[in-house]
This record gives sequence, structure tokens and C-alpha cells, in this order.
Amino acid sequence: MTTPSTPAGTVVVERHIAARPETVFGFFTDRDKWLSWMGADGTFSFEPGGSYRTRVTGENTASGRFITVDPPKRLVFSWGWENGPMPVPPGSSTVEITLEPVDGGTLLRLVHSGLPSPEACAAHAEGWQHYVGRLAVRAEGGDPGPDAWMQPPAR
Repeated sequence: MTTPSTPAGTVVVERHIAARPETVFGFFTDRDKWLSWMGADGTFSFEPGGSYRTRVTGENTASGRFITVDPPKRLVFSWGWENGPMPVPPGSSTVEITLEPVDGGTLLRLVHSGLPSPEACAAHAEGWQHYVGRLAVRAEGGDPGPDAWMQPPAR
């Protein structure tokens, strides 16, 4: 979701998750945990300067580099698509995740900045809402089930 004060080219998603920040952070810094909520396969080097590459939906692959890894409160990484319909090249935008301890769990705040158009913002807002929802289910100990977005488009 975005708010009127959100700068152009930026998407903001906030979600309360009924799990400790350390638990939620682990889903951003462990390959198997990451792939349990977003993506089918991928390679990750979870350290500043480390790269990642993951097939997120169907045949669409995202890649970038980790900029900041500050457990259990902050993670920053560059983002972009190697292929697919969205004109956001790898490394051209930035995702910042902050985790704040609150009563009953964690407030996750995701800020994706540097997106090139309103269409890119709308698509990424929808995508991050979908995946943060799946992350919340996993971090709270549930199973979000198979990701319907992983299915190839109907021909």
C-alpha cells in the first residue's frame, strides 16, 4: 500500500506479524526459509555486497545485491528483473526491510524505491502485498500452500 506522502517511484507495505523480529529476519537471510514464501529456486549470499538471483513467478527471475544486513532489524537490497514484462532492470531499485518489535510480534515495513513508473509501482505493490502475506503465514508457523503465482500463464 502506498500513502499520499509516499514519494513517486516508491511502494510501502506494512504488516504486523505475530512472531519475534529474530524469527521474521530469518526468512530474509536463509535460502530455504526465503524460498518457503517467495520463489521456486535461487542462489543467495546473505552479506553486504553479496548477490542473489531467484525465480520469483513463473519464469520471471529477480536479482540484485545485499547492501545492508543488520540482524534482526534491517535488511537492504537492490532489486530488478532479469526478464519478464516489467522494465525494472537488476540493481535499478532498492528494497529496505525494517523490523520493529511491537506487542504481540513485529511490525514489518517494506519500502521499495526507485521504481520507474506508476505501472511498476502498482505491480510491485500488488506483488509485495502477496508475498508479505505469505511471509507472515510462514513466520507465524503456518503453511501458505503452493504459490498460485508460480504457475505459468495460460496460453
